[in-house]
Amino acid sequence: MKKESKNPNCSEWNLGLIISERDIEENRRIIEERHDKFAKKWQKNRDYLINPEALKEALDDYEELQRFYTSGSGEHYYFLLKSYLEMDNPSIKSRFNQSLDFVNKLNDKIRFFTLSLSKITKENQKIFLQSSMLNKYKHFLEKLFLKGEYMLSENEEKILALKEKVAYDNWEKLTQELLNTSEDEIIDSTGKKLIKNFNEIRDMLLTKDNDIRKKASEVFDKIVRSKLEIAEIELNSLLENKKIDDELRKMPRPDFSRHLSDDISSETIDILVKSVSSRFDVSNRYYNLKLKLLRLPRFYYSDRNIEYLDSNKNYSYEESVKIVRSCFENLDSEFLDIFDQFIKEGQIDVFPKKGKRGGAFCFHYLISHPTYILLNHNNTLSNVLTLAHELGHGINNEFMKKKQNSLNFDTIKSTAEVASTFMEDFVLQSLLKKADDEFKLGLMMAKLQDDIQTIFRQVACYMFEQEIHAKFREKGYLSKEEIGKIFSKYMLNYLGDTFQEDDSMTLGWVHWPHIRDFFYNYSYASGLLISKFMQARVKEDKSFIDNVKEFLSTGTSDSPRNIFLKMGMDISKEEFWLNGIKEIEFLLDETEKLAKKLGKI
Repeated sequence: MKKESKNPNCSEWNLGLIISERDIEENRRIIEERHDKFAKKWQKNRDYLINPEALKEALDDYEELQRFYTSGSGEHYYFLLKSYLEMDNPSIKSRFNQSLDFVNKLNDKIRFFTLSLSKITKENQKIFLQSSMLNKYKHFLEKLFLKGEYMLSENEEKILALKEKVAYDNWEKLTQELLNTSEDEIIDSTGKKLIKNFNEIRDMLLTKDNDIRKKASEVFDKIVRSKLEIAEIELNSLLENKKIDDELRKMPRPDFSRHLSDDISSETIDILVKSVSSRFDVSNRYYNLKLKLLRLPRFYYSDRNIEYLDSNKNYSYEESVKIVRSCFENLDSEFLDIFDQFIKEGQIDVFPKKGKRGGAFCFHYLISHPTYILLNHNNTLSNVLTLAHELGHGINNEFMKKKQNSLNFDTIKSTAEVASTFMEDFVLQSLLKKADDEFKLGLMMAKLQDDIQTIFRQVACYMFEQEIHAKFREKGYLSKEEIGKIFSKYMLNYLGDTFQEDDSMTLGWVHWPHIRDFFYNYSYASGLLISKFMQARVKEDKSFIDNVKEFLSTGTSDSPRNIFLKMGMDISKEEFWLNGIKEIEFLLDETEKLAKKLGKI
């Protein structure tokens, strides 16, 4: 299919790089033919379950299918991304649902392959894993054999896949769509009445202007509270769906399926959570410093993200691009080339608008498809860092494409946030080098804020998730008040006694979408702490960037533990995580010293 080019420096997605809508029917015909061909060849011929040579041929066929044709290929990817740009467009929702039905139909045709392979005897598993001709698929097979212990029959797996949309996807989208399409009236500093969408109101909570922030908080909470009844039913439905799936698969604990899919041991994540939560005193101390610098009597939950930097300091998108480009250029020319390609080809959608999904993300699909980044840039320092963060994901994807086959093309959650936080930190450090003491203090506070949010807040959220899943399985239903109380408990643990529990805090779970992607949040903390190790090594020896690039190219071709051991990190040890936290503590020490030097505290 012809892919459409776009003018350089565009600020909207060019989805024509995926597929043209006029080609969808022909695309469907080709994709279905390929799936039928694979099924016809291997569904009855089960030689691949006992013969390494036959398995090599079958996996080569499966790799090609995954490279170009699975998951509805371009059609589903196209309408998925369009749905993020126009969440209130029923026509796009309809086309997306049609594409998802097509995906389910295709998946049913080939589900037999991995399911049958996952259930072979331990003896044959050993033979396959020791076969040299299967080396490039070795870790794919290792993971498949492990997951096979928790997979059901082919018909049962089909039923679970078919009910996923109505039992999870639709619920997961519901509250977020209602919030992201909401608007309300707010009065600005001049007394003028303005209509702002939900994400614009959220951004107003960053300002140091107490009056504006208070008004924004009231309107923000009003919108969230209006969705509270729905959010209660939504989250309970998701919790019940998860419970049913886990019980059917005999998962030993609610977060085990996440660890299994992330190719990481539950013991390692338990050590991470224990290590970080044992140092909540660091995040408490940061907010105590921030309270003094802002000269406020206390914090409310909606105050947690106030930017200490002068709110008049703006970073246009063009300036943000310039800052990030300069940093990437100093790190590695390949990073810069990928960034420039993303801008030139229209792979970044930059500015907020009504109906567009809030926040930011980087999305990849098949290895043959382009990567896309969604932003909601509104000229703040955090937007600069977000651009670097999401580009870290994008660069990771492009490096994987160069070295991996399609079965190893993925960034599992336990490693996904390493590249993003690595790039983000280097951009902030580049800003620090050029700053005078006054601006440097603001940047150091911004850096601490980001580290605290990425590590301590995310682990607090993970602990909140652990408790609500356990409580739901004990009680069968959780009221919105119970959920809010549990949420407040863990937020107060990491925020400290400078914060007062209020309505905003008890509502915090409603508008946090990652809570619905169960047990995902630990990966931010692990990613940043791992990337801090890499950053330190690059600063000591610039040639270590080659090791970083090797990591970025690895994909899922090996386990995270093995990948990091090769780089000198043992993520199964508490000492590793605590050493990373000590770096944050050191930055906090230096920030307090600078604040005292400037007479701020």
